[in-house]
This record gives sequence, C-alpha cells and structure tokens, in this order.
Amino acid sequence: MSLLKSASIVSLLTLASRVTGLARELFMAAMFGASAMTDAFNVAFRIPNLLRRLFAEGAFSQAFVPVLAATRAQEGEEATRLLIDKVAALLSLALLLTCVIGVAAAPVLVWLMASGLQQSPRGFEAAVFMTRWMFPYIGLMSLVALSAGILNTWRRFAVPAATPVLLNLAMIAAAWWGAPALQALGIEPIYAMAGGVVVGGVLQLAVQIPALLRLNLLPRIDWRWQALVQAWRDSGTRRIAGLMLPALLGVSVAQISLLINTQIASHLQSGSVSWLSYADRLMEFPTAMLGVALGVVLMPQLAAARAADDSARYSAMLDWSLRLVLALGLPCAVALLVFPLPLVATLYHYGAFGERDVFMTTYALMGYGFGLLGLVAIKVLAPAFYASQDIRTPVKIAVAVLIITQLLNVMLVPWFAHAGLALAIGIGAMLNALWLLLGLLRRGSFKPLPGWGRFAIQVLLASTALGLYLYACATGWDWLALRSQPVWRIALMAAVIAGSALIYLGLLRILGLRPQTLLGR
Repeated sequence: MSLLKSASIVSLLTLASRVTGLARELFMAAMFGASAMTDAFNVAFRIPNLLRRLFAEGAFSQAFVPVLAATRAQEGEEATRLLIDKVAALLSLALLLTCVIGVAAAPVLVWLMASGLQQSPRGFEAAVFMTRWMFPYIGLMSLVALSAGILNTWRRFAVPAATPVLLNLAMIAAAWWGAPALQALGIEPIYAMAGGVVVGGVLQLAVQIPALLRLNLLPRIDWRWQALVQAWRDSGTRRIAGLMLPALLGVSVAQISLLINTQIASHLQSGSVSWLSYADRLMEFPTAMLGVALGVVLMPQLAAARAADDSARYSAMLDWSLRLVLALGLPCAVALLVFPLPLVATLYHYGAFGERDVFMTTYALMGYGFGLLGLVAIKVLAPAFYASQDIRTPVKIAVAVLIITQLLNVMLVPWFAHAGLALAIGIGAMLNALWLLLGLLRRGSFKPLPGWGRFAIQVLLASTALGLYLYACATGWDWLALRSQPVWRIALMAAVIAGSALIYLGLLRILGLRPQTLLGR
C-alpha cells in the first residue's frame, strides 16, 4: 500500500474521530457550559490521558514500533510474534499495578494537576471521584496502543485509526442520555461523562481483538514468574525498555508542560481550563488529520528504510511529508489566526455556552494557531529520529523547549491570562520543529529535493490570499448574532469553507503547483 493511500485512510478515519470528538464537545458545551464542574471533569480526564500519552501512544509506541519493525525485517515473523507475547505480558502487569496505585492516589494526583480547584471544594471532590472512575482507562488505552503498534507494523492502519470514534460515541451517549438520567436521580450529571470514558476504553480495546486474530497476532499473556523473568531477559524487550527510558523523558517533557499549564489555568478565573480544552479540540482537527496520520504511517516505513539502510528512501519520504505539512498546515494556521471567532461561535455557541465563553475560547485558539505549523511538523520530524532508534536528541530538544515555554508563560500569562498559556505552547512548538529539522539537516539524514524555494513561495502567496478572504468573511457577518439562526450560521460556515478550498487550491494551480502532482510524489 502506498504512503499516500495509507495516509489518506488514516486521515479520513481520523477525520471521523475528530468530527465525533467535536460532536462530543458540542454536547458537553451545550449541556454543561464552562464552569467549575467542567473544569473538574477536564482535569480528571487529563490525568489518565497524561499517563496514556506517557506509557501508551507516547514512550511505549516510540520504543515498541521501531524495534518491532526491525525484528520483523531482520529476524522474521516467528521471532516477532514471540517478542509481542513477551512485551504484552510485561506491559499488562505494569498497567495493573499502575491502575491500582492511581485509584488510591487520586486526591494527590488531582492536587498536583490542578490545586486551584480547591477554591471550589465541590469541584475538587468531583475531580477526585471522576479520576478514580476513569483511571482504568490508562490500562485499556495502553493495551490499545500495543495492538495499534502491531497492526500498523503489518500496515493495517484502518482499525487503530477508527477506534477513537468509539470513545467519542460512548461519551456522546453519556452526555445525551446519561447526564439527564443522573440529574433526574439527584446525582451530579457530569459524572456520566466519567462512565462514558470507561465504556469507550473497553470498546476501543474490544474492536482490536478480531483484527489481531485475523493476523494470528493476538498476544498470549503469560504471568507465570518464570515466563516473566524470561520475557524481561529477552534482548528485544530489553531494547524496548532501554529506548523507553529516554522516550519517557521526552514525552514527559510535553506532559509536564501540560501539567504546569493546567495548574496555572486552575488558578485563573473559573472556566479557564475548559476554554483551553475547547480550543484544543479544534486544534486537533488539523494536527490529527495531517500530523498524526503522517506520523502513524511514516514510523514503521521509516524504521523499515533504516533497517534496510536505504537512506535515499528515508529522505524522500521525509521530503514528501514536509511538503504536505507546509501545503496543508499553513492555510489551516492562517484560518485559525484570522477566522477563529466564527469557528468557535458556529461550533460551540449554544445552550449554556455564552458569548463570553466564545471570546475566551477564541483567544486561546489564536494562541494555539500561532504554533499549528510547528505542532504538525513535530509529528513528522520526531518519528524520523525514533525510526533511527535515536530518542535522546528529541528529548534534549524537548527539555530546552520546555524551559523556554515556561519563561514565555512568565511573560505572557500576566498580559493574556489563559490565552498566554496557549500562545506559549504555540511558540514553543515552532521552536521545537525548527530545532528538529536543523538536526536532521546537519546529520545529513534529510536532504531536501530541488524546488523547495519555488514551492514555499507558491504556498505563501496562496495562503495570503486565503487569509484576506477569511478576514472579509469574519468581519462581514455578525456570527454571534446568528445564534438565533443556527441553521443559517452552519450553512454560511459551510459556504465559507467551500470557498476557502476553491480559492486556495485554485490559486495554487494558477501559480503552477498542481495538488495532484504534490500528492503523487
């Protein structure tokens, strides 16, 4: 399967997950608005999510996929299956212990994440309660990451990319049916969302099993002491563990930044955590559809190219991916910077979500938008290092960027409050991406193909024209006043988006860049 076809499948399924994720946020915004209780849920949900990104799709995936791909290429299928069984046994045991400790330590974890919630004792207690209920989600999602790493290595990208839809559907059902049902019983309705998260995790793991069975790759977990000792002594698992340590530090840097930002936001005005969360949901559309899709597809392909010592193919894949990042990421960044309020108003301005919430979420979205290109590029550039089993370099860069980001917080938060946190992350992402790119260029791993200068000018001119069009659309209608006419506002947004696509792609063609030529590379 070609890189383009694989990336397209992942991108389309990721779009489905982000559309349902957005629907989830719409239900939450309309049902609960932005309050101390929504802040409590977002904090509680971030704790297992933080650990999921550390142990599941973060450090574990970055270490597991390159070793798995190299083992398959160099030692064959049988050795790879044995490695999967050993890794699954050790991982599942570690997850069980982590979940037990996490449930017991929930009050401490909530305090570390957002001590500012103690300004509202009811909110703090709710966050602790929901953290305990949702903590098993980390175990479920880590096993999902194991399954996804296996399926992606065998180039079965569809199932792992589609599974997040199940979480979103479970949470939509919780908001739609569960919350009113709990409210009728006199129970805090936000608690329904915690139940939706756990059900979604179970569904995501369950749907992976048939796909693994078809490939005869379902892990056989053996918890006998002798088997665990043998698994730990295996060279493959030792290699994964050795790579996980620096990867854990690298991913921890990003999560420490999130932890610090959540802690700061919890001490700002009530609703700040939720405003950042709603803006982040919108950011996930371009970052996931492009950056995550390319990263998922590229990781095993780049690792295979490195294992085969095919440096030309390795560099060519990076060149193609970075051109896509610029061609599709820059217009998205322009849209978030000049057209944020209409987007937020059209998507969230219903029910309990008022005008003030629209403005506050808009400011956060603009801060994130400044760094969108960097956030997407990192998803391509970091796997280029991981595929070479070099995790230390991205870690060093991430640590330096963390320090810079916190210095930016000191300067920006007093002026821009929660939006300053988003802007600091955006600036840090741009620095991180540039640093990674320079590292690949200096070591000679990435050798840009001819034509980058002309290509960049074409994309910049088309994006500038797009920005002018979107600015005119943003100021030409009162998007907040259209709340009373939701169907008309949604139709108008659809027309603006269609016009944006026609203008941008049409100008690229006029300037001599055929999109199909870029995709065909």
